[in-house]
Amino acid sequence: MKQKGSQFLYFDRELSWLAFNERVLAQAYNKSIPVLERLNFIAISAMNLDEFYMVRVAGLKNQQVAGIDVGDTTGNNLDDLLQAIYDRTFILIQNQQRLLQDLKRELRNKHFSIVDSEELTKADEKWLKDYFTHNLLPVLTPLAVDPAHPFPFIPNMGLAIALDLIGEHDKELKALIPIPSQISRFIKLPGITQRFILAEEVILAHIHDLFPGFEIHSQGCFRVLRDSEIEYHEESEDFVRFFEVALKKRRRGAVIHLEITGNMPQKLRKFVEENLNLEIGDVMTIDGPLGLDALEQLLGTGRSDLRYPSYNERYPERIREFGGNLFAAIAYKDLLVHHPYESFDVVVEFLKQAARDPQVVSIKQTLYRTSNNSPIIQALIDAAENGKSVTAVVEIKARFDEQANLQWAQDLERAGVMILYGILGYKTHGKISLVTRREDGKLQIYTHLGTGNYHPVTARIYDDLSLFTADPLIGEEASKIFNYLTGYAHPKKLRKLSYAPLTMRDKVEMLIKEEIHLAKKGEPAFIWAKMNALVDEKIIDLLYAASEAGVSIDLIIRGICCLRPGVKGLSQNIRVKSLIGRFLEHSRILCFGNGHPLPSSHAKVFISSADWMPRNFDWRFETLIPIENKTVKEQVLNQIMVAYLKDQAQSWHLKKDGTYHPVGKPGEGFSAHEYFMKHPSLSGRGRRNLEGIPYLTLETFVSSL
Repeated sequence: MKQKGSQFLYFDRELSWLAFNERVLAQAYNKSIPVLERLNFIAISAMNLDEFYMVRVAGLKNQQVAGIDVGDTTGNNLDDLLQAIYDRTFILIQNQQRLLQDLKRELRNKHFSIVDSEELTKADEKWLKDYFTHNLLPVLTPLAVDPAHPFPFIPNMGLAIALDLIGEHDKELKALIPIPSQISRFIKLPGITQRFILAEEVILAHIHDLFPGFEIHSQGCFRVLRDSEIEYHEESEDFVRFFEVALKKRRRGAVIHLEITGNMPQKLRKFVEENLNLEIGDVMTIDGPLGLDALEQLLGTGRSDLRYPSYNERYPERIREFGGNLFAAIAYKDLLVHHPYESFDVVVEFLKQAARDPQVVSIKQTLYRTSNNSPIIQALIDAAENGKSVTAVVEIKARFDEQANLQWAQDLERAGVMILYGILGYKTHGKISLVTRREDGKLQIYTHLGTGNYHPVTARIYDDLSLFTADPLIGEEASKIFNYLTGYAHPKKLRKLSYAPLTMRDKVEMLIKEEIHLAKKGEPAFIWAKMNALVDEKIIDLLYAASEAGVSIDLIIRGICCLRPGVKGLSQNIRVKSLIGRFLEHSRILCFGNGHPLPSSHAKVFISSADWMPRNFDWRFETLIPIENKTVKEQVLNQIMVAYLKDQAQSWHLKKDGTYHPVGKPGEGFSAHEYFMKHPSLSGRGRRNLEGIPYLTLETFVSSL
């Protein structure tokens, strides 16, 4: 285990992830955020925690069962790590419940209530009786549990009511009522004010309709999380068929985590635990409603006064100046679109125009995630039906989107799209769209390279970057990389683009080493990097070496960060911050000073689809794209990265002991998100504005606050 003095060199990735989710939940305390949005941060933290248990904790527990104990990067053995995860998770869930109660009180003052059954009026009870009869009773299945009726299977993320019932002659009956996921957890009561009640409370109030002649002796709710990781066998003769079977098995994975409400007595609790076969799962008692991810349902209640102010993303001026012709606008100059501040419609329109354009010969596309009824999928189908040659590399191993990806891959194939499933043994995570067009008797490639998914829904809340370019060398190299995905043909000596798993690690290491070399010569040496996660130990060690050499390093890491900053003699020149706010930080940006202080026109600037994790460097297809156009480079450096580094309102600094501390008071000071919402980006501005009217610099904006 690597140590420096008494300190381990790396933070544990699982505990670092929990620290990230604690920062997400901390947004619910921030009174500068509208109250329903704060409630939504509780829901987000709950959803995050579910996935963490279903995948990461499930993997650790399976290692424990198999007797594999490699320990973690802080010296803990596996048992200690799992106990630390449990303890920290329990505190997190307690905080979720406390915050929920606080926000319920605050919402009441806004005429928005989550009520208990004791608060119902006679009129409410009458209305709920009718609602139960017509909307709940037909889809509920009351289940007795006895030798003739075995304990039923409860699916992953399944919620159920456990009952100990007493009938005539004191006959005791154990029973369950599984709550179908199709039922809304929050039922809106009639009236002028907005009042909601949990579905399980309504069900318990009408138990006689489900079990006539029985009374409730004791009751409680429970919820299960199951192992949801799919063990891939890519040597399978029919890979698609394998996935279809594996997805059905996922629902029946081993119980990893069982949550039980605090009102369930010990005898009934033992009944539930014994019947769920908790061989590796842990149990947590929670005082409050289970499944707080359902709080998200309360956002769609029409109360815009309790939500973030509406925001309409901009459409780049330059495209409008070219009459909406994207190919003409891109041919004029590289264009960088900053989502969600600038519309994802640009990406959709890129493919729609390609599908309609008689000069377009072919479209090549990678697809990792997209939305239901996706306009991206429809554009590719239209292109194929219009006679274009369309190829899509579909990643069906995109976790929790496998079923959807299988479905629309089949839809594309039926329309005549050539469907491939990427490189054996690797996930296809890089974002590439190539449109080849006949122009003046030759072929011109228009390339889209991005940091985010081709997903119109998440593009409205995820911060991502889309580069559109007609650079012939980038187009040629992107085509070669695409051919590597489809035919294993390794591109030779690419001059601009780098890609994982073959060249990206070497490129990133070389760029860091160049800054180390400059620092050792006494020249300015700077690194700025923004990403979602920093885990790779080889890269972390290289950053430590850079710090010791005198390189100034600023890292913006939204989630997991295993690097320990600010340690004298190791990382005293490294600063790490995390931004958590209205939009999810998802873009990956790398900036290297190249002998000059950042920001500088001499800098080497890149965007990427990859975080700095072993899986991204070694087990996935990813891209690293240089930003060379002067305007786009200025946009990335002077607007985007400087804004993030100056942000105070939603930033947290990582300390050398692993704790995160707010940079300023929550909601106060400069906000990068507010800046991006109010100011157009450089490359999307029209020609006249760029050439004749100076834009408002970030420094001017900050000084005016």
